[in-house]
Amino acid sequence: MEPTAPQEACFEAGIKFGSLYHQFAGTPVSPDSADSLTAAMEEAIENQPFCESVTVSVRTAALEDAIAEGGADYTELTGRFIDVEMRIEYDGVTVETSMAMDDGYPLMQVDTVRE
Repeated sequence: MEPTAPQEACFEAGIKFGSLYHQFAGTPVSPDSADSLTAAMEEAIENQPFCESVTVSVRTAALEDAIAEGGADYTELTGRFIDVEMRIEYDGVTVETSMAMDDGYPLMQVDTVRE
């Protein structure tokens, strides 16, 4: 059985999330570098096929708290410091996705699928 266009569009969204998260997790980040890092993340993922838009937002308060607790001027990027929204368009299907913390875990999910 061939996958449907909505199934393939959702698969494409999963590929983008895996790439975004695992490529940038562990990157040193500080409040001063957060904007340039989020821009780099967005631009890198938007290069991939079928990706129409990516928005990465830093949870500044959480980032500042982690830095204060750690004693350095930066910390490592993890899912607890970012929220992500992505729009994938594949073969007439638009998939809206997001990533946000849920019970301490960065949950990536499909929010809507429109044909």
